[in-house]
Amino acid sequence: MTDGSRDDTPERADPIPALRDPDRLRSLAETRLTAAPDEAFDRFARLVGDLLDVPVALVSLVDAERQFFPGEVGLARPWAARRQTPLSHSFCQHVVDLGTPMVLPDARLHPALRDNLAVPELGVVAYAGMPLTDLEGRVLGSLCAIDDKPRDWTAEQLRTLADLAAACSSELRLRIALEGAEQARRRAEEANGRLELLAGLAGTLAGTLDVATALRRLRDTMVPLLADWSLVTLVGPDGAPRDVTAAHRDPARAPDVARFAELMRTGLSPDSITRAVLRTGRPVLGSAATLADVRRGTIGPEMPEIAARLGFSSHLSVPITDAGRVLGCITLINGPQRRHFDDSDLLIAEDIGRRAGQAIGNSRMYGEQRHVAHVLQHSMLPRLPVTDDLELAARYQPAADRVEVGGDWYDAFRQPGGELIAAIGDVAGHDIEAAATMGQLRNLVRGNAYGRPDAVDKLMSRLDETIRGLRIPAAATATLVRLRADDAGGQRVTWCNAGHPAPLVVRAGGTVEVLAGTPEPLLGLNRPVRRTSRHAHLATGDTLLLYTDGLIERRDRSIDEGMTELVARLGGTDRLPLGEFCDLLLTAAPHREDDVALLAVRAI
Repeated sequence: MTDGSRDDTPERADPIPALRDPDRLRSLAETRLTAAPDEAFDRFARLVGDLLDVPVALVSLVDAERQFFPGEVGLARPWAARRQTPLSHSFCQHVVDLGTPMVLPDARLHPALRDNLAVPELGVVAYAGMPLTDLEGRVLGSLCAIDDKPRDWTAEQLRTLADLAAACSSELRLRIALEGAEQARRRAEEANGRLELLAGLAGTLAGTLDVATALRRLRDTMVPLLADWSLVTLVGPDGAPRDVTAAHRDPARAPDVARFAELMRTGLSPDSITRAVLRTGRPVLGSAATLADVRRGTIGPEMPEIAARLGFSSHLSVPITDAGRVLGCITLINGPQRRHFDDSDLLIAEDIGRRAGQAIGNSRMYGEQRHVAHVLQHSMLPRLPVTDDLELAARYQPAADRVEVGGDWYDAFRQPGGELIAAIGDVAGHDIEAAATMGQLRNLVRGNAYGRPDAVDKLMSRLDETIRGLRIPAAATATLVRLRADDAGGQRVTWCNAGHPAPLVVRAGGTVEVLAGTPEPLLGLNRPVRRTSRHAHLATGDTLLLYTDGLIERRDRSIDEGMTELVARLGGTDRLPLGEFCDLLLTAAPHREDDVALLAVRAI
């Protein structure tokens, strides 16, 4: 508060509405700060004390009932130990209320604050408080300087306090952001919960080495969400139970349930429900069951005795299936204190069985795909040539992490005469098939261009003819570039573009030039297409950027808008090392919807 125009007091009957704003309180809670000391905020308080030469400085956060001080210097006992006060002792609540700085040379002369208990009990006479805000501008508290005698605050002191409050607000926002990220992580884990394994089981089982671990996670997910205890059984080559894992909602029952799982491998009779499910692939629902069901399915007395201790009054068993094959069985059991299973539970369990079966069946195939993808991607990423007059850098980022390869590609190689051929292209799709077509196309570019002095438009036309003649099913775009040293000390650039995004040049000095021209059709059309060569020049320090449309294309915007954003992002990047230059482009939008390939060439 900066003047005495308000006649209400801190002890008024009506609480300040801003203090109880739920969004503000949620933001305050997300800082995870309390009345305990925090070194970062104690440092802010010390800086205020030293720079403004005041005996007391506080980082004061205000909730609906109190103010507390994660940062404090100079408070007298007992407040220094408590690091909090009720609102009856708070000036900072009024900073929250007004959302502006409050500067008081002498609070004892202020009609609204002179009766505040902070004056006699905390010795607050002169007060200067700057708002501490979150990213939405909500005021969480105040960074304040306090003197026990009247004081005329100078403009320089208030400016220093405002600068420190801005930095302190940044620290609060960082704490909130970190807590937000942690909350998001916890919410995701809770939301996935039981279905996390089922939705991503193929990835969990990649390479099959994690099958046992994944099944244990599946088992644990079902308990206690679906049942008091559960068993997951996988069959061996002979169709008999081989691997069995079990869990019970009561950790004290872990030895019993582990022993029951162990006996499942050797103690089942031909009449057991598990064997029946494994043999027929049909589920079994025992809505109301007794230990007699266990006795009929076992060959000794131990399993019924354990089942009695674990609780057995309702059960259901469903097959784990994939492509018609029975891979195992899931069994859910409830004790007498829980409701009996019904048809809705059976439907859920059957879905779990199908999902688990698909994941197990897919795991080996996925491992094979990953190996193929790795080989294809390795082939797609050539070793860039090292030259005295050009520096090259490239990046590739797939859209789909699982496949790890797509149809985007780049290439660069030296001609026998020393010229550099650079190319970039995009085959429709981002899967193994697109990658295979990409590999063919990239090899055709090399075969057609290496050792030939032809202009790039002629090389592109020959590529068209080859694709058409060999009937390669490619819907692809490409840019082909030749760079040749010229007498001016730079590089003469000649390029031909077949339906691909226009190359860019980042000039030394930071300006960006789009190497545009009349659009030409993509590669692989059934009719001949006239191709055109275009020319540009790279001076020392200029960077030529070739890229695929994943860098500029998103569902929520046009390609033109994406190009405008890319050009703006490239401005002033001419001094970046070439590797950092490429990394900047990829990290600007990490969650891309399409593959991205980059090839940057800088004249040196």
